[in-house]
Amino acid sequence: MAKRGENTVKKHQVMQVLPAGAWGIKSSFRSLVALLFAFLVVAAIYLRQSNEQVFQHANGRTHDAISSGGCNLFSGKWVYDNKSYPLYKERECTFMSDQLACEKFGRKDLNYQFWRWQPHQCDLPRFNATALLERLRNKRLVFVGDSLNRNQWISMVCLVDSAIPPAFKSMHNNGSINVFKAKEYNATIEFYWSPLLVESNSDDPVNHRVPDRIVRVEAIEKHARHWTDSDILIFNTYLWWRRRQMKVLWGSFESPEDRIYKTVKLPRVYEMALQTWARWLEVHVNRNKTLLFFMSMSPTHEMADKWGGTSGENCYGETEPVMKEGYAGDGVSPRMMRAVESVLGELKTRGLNVQMINITQLSDYRKEGHPSIYRKHWETITQQQLSNPKTFSDCIHWCLPGVPDLWNQILYAYILQLNPITE
Repeated sequence: MAKRGENTVKKHQVMQVLPAGAWGIKSSFRSLVALLFAFLVVAAIYLRQSNEQVFQHANGRTHDAISSGGCNLFSGKWVYDNKSYPLYKERECTFMSDQLACEKFGRKDLNYQFWRWQPHQCDLPRFNATALLERLRNKRLVFVGDSLNRNQWISMVCLVDSAIPPAFKSMHNNGSINVFKAKEYNATIEFYWSPLLVESNSDDPVNHRVPDRIVRVEAIEKHARHWTDSDILIFNTYLWWRRRQMKVLWGSFESPEDRIYKTVKLPRVYEMALQTWARWLEVHVNRNKTLLFFMSMSPTHEMADKWGGTSGENCYGETEPVMKEGYAGDGVSPRMMRAVESVLGELKTRGLNVQMINITQLSDYRKEGHPSIYRKHWETITQQQLSNPKTFSDCIHWCLPGVPDLWNQILYAYILQLNPITE
């Protein structure tokens, strides 16, 4: 008991060694450190939740049209289902692309074809090709964007292909526009190559790989005149903006003497292009006729350590989806998604509704769904690459049948609800 008293006295004496002011400073410093630490923890939690909300909900606007009963089509899980999936067979799709035909080019593990998306609170309508074609009778459905939108377009063509006899369907390519026609329905399902939506030096549908990318952020009419009378428009643009900055051109590509260039950082240059696109929609879209959709970012799977794989690996060799619910990799940019949301929100306040289809997180689970090495290679694969397949793996696009079929199932659900049959 005496020792305890002595310790108390000694502790008191040690405290008295420090001047009152010094002790106050030390105490204040500790309080400041604790406060700063608490702030950092709260900020980290907030940012994480904010990013997850961007992936999952897109500020709640993604499921406005199909929200009866509180159902969110974008929140769910992948369920293995080899009885009712795939919705079509790769080899039976007349217009399958060799870039996406993974089975044809040697992929043996075909489980990527058998996953069904199951929303938590409802069932997604099963795709019915005839029902969609009836909605499209005498109409144009046009996908506009980059190769991921082309990936989705080919999926849509494959989904309806088996419902149309050979003599009643055709495919026509004319530069940037590709047109699939269902003759009996006088309906077209089209794809228009415009990877940045606005005019750029990457607009050639074949020769578009240029080292120094240049955009005319205020010029869109060259492309948009091809979409003007469409009944359903589905846009995307993200993949070609994946860089820290981009060169912007004021003037034209045809008149060198009028050119003014300025380098603009991301996401500002992306926002500028989206604003030009939005202004075009406001002026030219018939609000009583045209349905408008914007596909959110399709994630890439180029860094395996993000999902618990080996550092330095990518999607090559993956055979299972990510099963951890809420997983969000780094293959997309939440800042750029928020830029899209902002523009769509502004359009909505001005009476023009563009429905975002938030495919980002549900696709992020599907690390095994990419072609990797199982596709046609237009470039020569070197012996060095062959010895290390991950170096030439495509972890951006998607095998078909596969993930883009779900994107189209969701699109189909919206079209069925928003576009009743008209005489």
